[in-house]
Amino acid sequence: MGMDTGKNVPADQSCQIKLPIGRSSFADIRENGYYFVDKSGLIKELLKTEAAQVTLITRPRRFGKTLGMRMLAEFFDIRKDSRALFAGLAIAREQEICKKWMNQYPVLFLTFKDVGGNTFEHAFGMLKSVISNLCVEHAYLGSSKSVDSIYLEKFAKLKEEKADDAVVKNAVALLLRMLHAHYGKPAILILDEYDVPVAHAKGYYGQMMEVVGPMIGTAVKDNDSLKFAVVTGCLRIAKESIFTGTNNFVSDTISDTRLDEYFGFTQPEVDRLLQDAGLLNHAQEIRQWYDGYRFGRCDVYCPWDVVNHVGRLLLDGGAAPGNYWENTSSNSVLREFLGRAELDVGEKFEALLAGGYIKEPVEENLTYDVLGSSEENLWSLLYLAGYLTRLREGEVPKGSLPPGWYALKIPNAEVMGIFQKSVNAWFVERSACSDRRGLFAALWEGDAGKLTEILSGLLFDTISYHDYRESFYHAFLAGLFANAGYRVESNYEAGLGRADLVVKDRKNRRAAVVEAKWTDSEGGMEKACEEALSQIEQKQYAKKAEHSGYLRVVRLGVAFYKKQCLVKAG
Repeated sequence: MGMDTGKNVPADQSCQIKLPIGRSSFADIRENGYYFVDKSGLIKELLKTEAAQVTLITRPRRFGKTLGMRMLAEFFDIRKDSRALFAGLAIAREQEICKKWMNQYPVLFLTFKDVGGNTFEHAFGMLKSVISNLCVEHAYLGSSKSVDSIYLEKFAKLKEEKADDAVVKNAVALLLRMLHAHYGKPAILILDEYDVPVAHAKGYYGQMMEVVGPMIGTAVKDNDSLKFAVVTGCLRIAKESIFTGTNNFVSDTISDTRLDEYFGFTQPEVDRLLQDAGLLNHAQEIRQWYDGYRFGRCDVYCPWDVVNHVGRLLLDGGAAPGNYWENTSSNSVLREFLGRAELDVGEKFEALLAGGYIKEPVEENLTYDVLGSSEENLWSLLYLAGYLTRLREGEVPKGSLPPGWYALKIPNAEVMGIFQKSVNAWFVERSACSDRRGLFAALWEGDAGKLTEILSGLLFDTISYHDYRESFYHAFLAGLFANAGYRVESNYEAGLGRADLVVKDRKNRRAAVVEAKWTDSEGGMEKACEEALSQIEQKQYAKKAEHSGYLRVVRLGVAFYKKQCLVKAG
């Protein structure tokens, strides 16, 4: 999405702005007057290397890849007249390019974004459906007098989803040859989200590669019916042999500079959008939450986040920033990373959660079947998938990074929240699986010394954030006592105030009231414990439990300083 609206919208007409939330059809956006950030310069840039057989563009999800590819399809497609769609955009001023390329070539556009499933059979069925729909779109080829009869027979079977596996694997190459024969010109292939089928392959990676590899490989390698191909995905998968042997292969990743401004919103683009929407007063919060990505030499915002939040603000000017990018995926990669017991990454996560950076080697030629084979691969994945970004030149001491190493940080507040939630969930899961019998024995006995020892040991093994504030320690305690067969009430409404934590054992009619404090020095822990116990008594936190029939109520004051803990019983 980029910045001509088709018509420039002044700030005093912000109510007229129509944001294309959830829309990725270039024609739909332009024909219906949706706000469009002009990224048509991508066309000119790609054509500078028209001799390249394949251009692979990799970016994280929700950075405008699909809209960009649909824009390319509309520009080149010989079946259409796209002059009105591109009127007023940057590419329209390039008269020679438009004369030579606009609507001059057959185009085959397909996306693999929906090809997946829990089983190979389901995913392969989805793939056959995608090919069938493509045949329906180009149904005219089925009766073309310029196409060989053998091709026509295979085309009919693909359309009806009755083709055998060999024909399916060769389907894209077949359609390119049919387009070439019908129009007398080689075709342009635009393949969006090429890596989704293997990225989502749950236990059938090898089987899916045996289909997707030949399907793409036969289409792009030594194919005289191919003018050129533009392919997008989240990762560059050069080692998987999909593009091995492809002539003039060009790759553009988030580390490259050539196309850095065309995926994501730049600062001037966001400024203009906010001005047009009358929301310049929200610029700082939007920068804090959705900016921070470094592609090539360009700093960009996540466009999905910006458009969604601006849309929300137009409806409710007081709307708080939302987790729009987070909600488009399970974000399981972080949990899987943390769950690898053999990897000691706690200190690195703490550095990131504190707003700092880590130095790691980045491998951009990853294969999905070995993503988790090493710690280096996992850090590379977090970088390539948008969970981390690299620091600018000048932000790291010159000469401090070996070749192939980057200084990586969390890009913004939204992704910081994803990290924090993942760490919390990891700790709760880890606690639930651990042997906590000693912990609870000490709790019910009110053994302050043993609790100090156990909690200090557990705290040392956690991944902390929020600069060790009270909320972190509260979450730490709640996670330890949760899912253990007891009733755990956090910020419990009790007596004259709110106790931090109440643990109830109904079977044995006993409860524990825990008040936690954090201090800014080791020497202040003793006093903090006494204050916590005093608060329990003064606020009568334990009274409600006693009045509810619990025969024994343990009172505990807990003090924290960084990764140290002190417990006292009242």
